[in-house]
Amino acid sequence: MKVRAVILAGGEGSRLGTLTAKRTKPAVPFAGKYRIIDFALSNCVNSGIFDVMILAQYRPHSLIEHIGAGGPWDLNRDWTGGVRIFTPYKARGASDWYLGTADAVQQNFRFIKSSSPDLILLLSGDHIYEMNYAKMIDAHMANNADLTMATITVPIAEASRFGIVGVEPNLRVTSFLEKPAQPPSNLANMGVYLFSTEVLNQVLLDDHGRANSSHDFGKDILPRMVAEGKRVFAYPYEGYWVDVGTVSSYWQAHMDQLADHPPFDLNDRSWIIHTRTEERPPIWVARGAVIENSMLSDGCEVAAGVRIENSVLSPGVMVRAGAVVQESILLTGTVVEAGAVVKRTITDKHVTIGPNAQVGGITPGTEPVITMIGKNSHVPPGFTIEPGAVIGTDVIQEDYPSNTIRAEDYIQTKRLAHEV
Repeated sequence: MKVRAVILAGGEGSRLGTLTAKRTKPAVPFAGKYRIIDFALSNCVNSGIFDVMILAQYRPHSLIEHIGAGGPWDLNRDWTGGVRIFTPYKARGASDWYLGTADAVQQNFRFIKSSSPDLILLLSGDHIYEMNYAKMIDAHMANNADLTMATITVPIAEASRFGIVGVEPNLRVTSFLEKPAQPPSNLANMGVYLFSTEVLNQVLLDDHGRANSSHDFGKDILPRMVAEGKRVFAYPYEGYWVDVGTVSSYWQAHMDQLADHPPFDLNDRSWIIHTRTEERPPIWVARGAVIENSMLSDGCEVAAGVRIENSVLSPGVMVRAGAVVQESILLTGTVVEAGAVVKRTITDKHVTIGPNAQVGGITPGTEPVITMIGKNSHVPPGFTIEPGAVIGTDVIQEDYPSNTIRAEDYIQTKRLAHEV
């Protein structure tokens, strides 16, 4: 049985704010050393699937650089599969920016069906989870299914954010509602689809010819297949799964990793999450520093008198003497200067927090208030960035209107930044 995985990785991810100002959502760093797309890629190779296509669109440069030839995932292959990245292109025929998830697959389908795979596994590139797709393939074949879709039970209060699935006792899908205002159940679509190639070819051609279609799997393809009586089955999943599509869910997913018993064990050697690792020296911690319940990556330097609690530090983060970091996520190359205090803050790459600056805070309430500092930005010495404020990318001291930035403020650079 020949299976080709297709990862949809074109999302703009605007709800992640400054983290996606210069990169696509699947390329956003996660848990220190990883990128979000690493989880879908690693699930593929751990499931024995080594034929992978990635459909990219929005700011794909970081993603392309990270994937490279696919070596870290053992996907640097030619005749036995490997990984290939496709972006939108202009041609003589109908081609343009992707109009929806189904349109993205439709525009690339002649490449997808090349070498005649029996099954097409469609995945989202922006979810954190571990899943053995081989078991899903077995269920698909046993049911003689046209489509098998992975499902997960979510809290009923959150069900309106998802596609909601109705099933018979044998798991055949009887209804599908995309993000209903009044969800009839809490069995949610995970965005993991296994199609028989011929069926996918036919439903895409049919959808392509519908002028009133938004060309999206959740909005158009799935409801129509169910309504037309196609053999659509659910594949229940009971593990940890999160769509890190918002700042709060991204932050919470990191806090989940810091729990005494994390719901997703990154140390599980039977299911390794592969990534492209930077060559950096070991972590260095000075005498007198206190680090509690935190994850530190290679190349981090922690000076004397520093206190780090419930935080995740990516490669090359430096925390100078006497600084405090609490409940924060600091991405690669962030520097927290002496005496600075950083709380419930997410800093993008190469951010500098000046000496004695106060950034963020831990405020009471059920919903955490997260402070964001964009890529390459500087917080000047002694400045205060209140909880919930957002500093955009490439911001320097001259861009700040005052030395105190309020919770509702969004500070952007006043000059045209060189985007990388």
